[in-house]
Amino acid sequence: MSELVTGEAVALELRPARLPSRALAVLLDLAAAVAVYIAVTIGLVAATASLDEAARTAISISAFLLLLVGGPIAVETLSHGRSLGKMACGLRVVRDDGGPIRFRHALVRGLIGVIEILMTLGVVAVVASLVSARGRRLGDVFAGTLVVRERIPAGHAGFVPPPPPWLAGRFSGLDLSAVPDGLWLAVRQYLTRMRQLDPAVGWSMAERLAADLAERTGAPVPPGVPPAAYLAAVLQERQVREARRTFANGATAEGGQAGTAGPAGVAGVHAPPVQPSASLPVAGPPGGWPGAGSGARPVGGPPAVPPVGQGPGVTPDGASADRPATGFAPPA
Repeated sequence: MSELVTGEAVALELRPARLPSRALAVLLDLAAAVAVYIAVTIGLVAATASLDEAARTAISISAFLLLLVGGPIAVETLSHGRSLGKMACGLRVVRDDGGPIRFRHALVRGLIGVIEILMTLGVVAVVASLVSARGRRLGDVFAGTLVVRERIPAGHAGFVPPPPPWLAGRFSGLDLSAVPDGLWLAVRQYLTRMRQLDPAVGWSMAERLAADLAERTGAPVPPGVPPAAYLAAVLQERQVREARRTFANGATAEGGQAGTAGPAGVAGVHAPPVQPSASLPVAGPPGGWPGAGSGARPVGGPPAVPPVGQGPGVTPDGASADRPATGFAPPA
């Protein structure tokens, strides 16, 4: 993958096209252009049989420039970087910042392509693509463009492992409004790829992300909680709030059931986590959380970490420990 930065400072991950696919696209474009050129030339020869030699030569040169040079330029400009060969191979020409190309980009690529592709039979273009880190030929370098793949082979979606059961609902009091989208994306990418990382590298990345997340939320990471499990639990809390905001839409605040306003300012039912009385071992994600140990943790046992924002003698609904929680919210 190649990381490009747009004019709005947004990082894009694009996959540059490889040399074989680019060469196949160029061959298809040349075959189509040559076929049209031969057909037009036969028609011009029959139409200009009565003209002198100089006029026929001028018309032939004009037809060559218009069809083999101007044709690809016009097609790439009108299709925003997708010629016939690139459409067949799933490629597209884009700017260095990931945006669509314009006429000046296609013009520079087309004019330099006459030299490095037509006049040298593609030798210069192949050498330049092999030398370039992103497979760019000279026309791409001077025009400020890049050929990328549009059709990426479909793969399995990144699986975000759920947090351990003993952390479910423990971070419902966190303020997540100050966490930027870039940090959420980094956390999600780490969780989907942490099984592929070296244990030491993955642990250091998790610690760094957990420290950044704790700084944004204003609450430190609870002691004894592995950083990867902390990231998964906070990410799950954000997903719960997003789902509540999307699907509930404040309906529970108007009638039906009594609800409490969540930390994100959206009304909804927030029942305390129900723990079974039996102490049953629950297996964690495959391979176990980094730093969480390999033993199973009982579901019905005491939680390792008290809920964030609540004291040790306060239940999740605000009732004291010596009074059973009834689930009734007194009027404000």
